[in-house]
Amino acid sequence: MISPKSERELRKEILQFGHLCYERHLLVAMDGNLSARLPNGNFLCTQAGCHKGLLTDDHLVVIDPSGKKIRGKGEPTSEMRMHLACYEERPDCMAVIHAHPPMAIAFTIAGESMARCVLPEVVLTLGVVPTVEYATTGTQTLADKLRPVVRGHDALIMDTHGVVTLGTSLLEAFCRLETVEHTAFITKQARDMGKVRALPAEEAVRLRSMGLKRYGGPPEAVARADDPNADLPEICTACTGCSNPNPSGIAPKIGGFEVARMVAIAGPPPVPSGMRDVVEEEVLRALRELTS
Repeated sequence: MISPKSERELRKEILQFGHLCYERHLLVAMDGNLSARLPNGNFLCTQAGCHKGLLTDDHLVVIDPSGKKIRGKGEPTSEMRMHLACYEERPDCMAVIHAHPPMAIAFTIAGESMARCVLPEVVLTLGVVPTVEYATTGTQTLADKLRPVVRGHDALIMDTHGVVTLGTSLLEAFCRLETVEHTAFITKQARDMGKVRALPAEEAVRLRSMGLKRYGGPPEAVARADDPNADLPEICTACTGCSNPNPSGIAPKIGGFEVARMVAIAGPPPVPSGMRDVVEEEVLRALRELTS
């Protein structure tokens, strides 16, 4: 583990990266929150309801591992439960940034997934970026939904809400945040041009394994660097280039509303001849349900 920086250093960095988040249009108004682990095991975080573009030292609060305020003006961010969940699940994590990058959030609103192996540099450094299903902001429910995901990922998107990135430093967490939004922008541009091509499965696994060994990552993921699929989900290594994967990165069920939604958005998918009657019946049944 990298030695924690002093509180004085971390205060300067939170101000710096808070300003950068605003300047890079990764959040607006009072959105978002940043935190860092202090050398004594406590945490430094942004105050609730502060503008990150105008962030000053007075907007920083120190809390203990339970979330209780130790010192600072105002109250800690209302989403500190989410940050604490990340730190509890990942002892290697020294900083967490939550922001509202518009393109990445737009992907979740449109029901589009970013859990795909598209850009080589992203596969190397992040693997895939999963989407966590919706839960009310600031709640323990949302924090608990993040727990199993952050064990194996350094970046994730919360459905309709925003992006959370972890790092061994605030710089690393910020770079991962930028990467997620940059990837969303490139993917959207490619989709507008007609198609998003995923990397071949073999190349995706090769890149991910190389990245985990070269750059590290979540301990749970690094431990799988030599697995047949590395830490990539099976849907990625069996990818056939579908144009509309669902937000969770899990293969959609063939049935009911899922089929109707797929057909409405992307048109009828290719279906093996032996399954056509089954799929057609499921589509008809779903359409009857929708119109009844």
